[in-house]
Amino acid sequence: MNYKEIEEIVKNTISEKRFRHSQGVAKRAVELASIYGEDIETARKIGIVHDIAKEMPRQEALTYAKENGIVFDEIEAKEPGLWHSKLGADIAVKKFGFTPDMVEAIIYHTTGNVNMNTMDKIIYVADKTDETRTIINRKEAVEISNNNLDEGILYIAKFMTEYSLKKDSLIHPDTINLINQLISKKKNGKLKS
Repeated sequence: MNYKEIEEIVKNTISEKRFRHSQGVAKRAVELASIYGEDIETARKIGIVHDIAKEMPRQEALTYAKENGIVFDEIEAKEPGLWHSKLGADIAVKKFGFTPDMVEAIIYHTTGNVNMNTMDKIIYVADKTDETRTIINRKEAVEISNNNLDEGILYIAKFMTEYSLKKDSLIHPDTINLINQLISKKKNGKLKS
């Protein structure tokens, strides 16, 4: 399925505000893919689809998860805001034919993960630094991530963790492990650009 066909389905699935964000993520993913040598069309497709399940009503999400064998871990079960990553990944496979590598980026776009590949990192960063984002110092996050992807992820993950704590949200262990991994690499001078 080509990008325009995917974009049209996404547009008819989510709100106008969420669609604008998704378009912004697709645009930002293309920018980062260009910088870091990843496939631009793949980045664009993942970017537009990443939040396809974000606005799924709670009961519908639970039913979808049950019917499709999607299991939420202990933290995800308590934080419905995390559900859309796994749900969206499943939809991306079934509706758009995304590959396992593509859906991995959707699964990790909210919490991050120590095993992220470059495309996963691009989508994680693009989600937090698209033009519609206002909760983070976007200009600084863009500048850092354009120069060093891992430094950008560390900056973003630390900020998002503090933001979540202020809202009394649970922090997923994947995020904590990612921050710890990146801080350790930074201390050892091994954060790659």
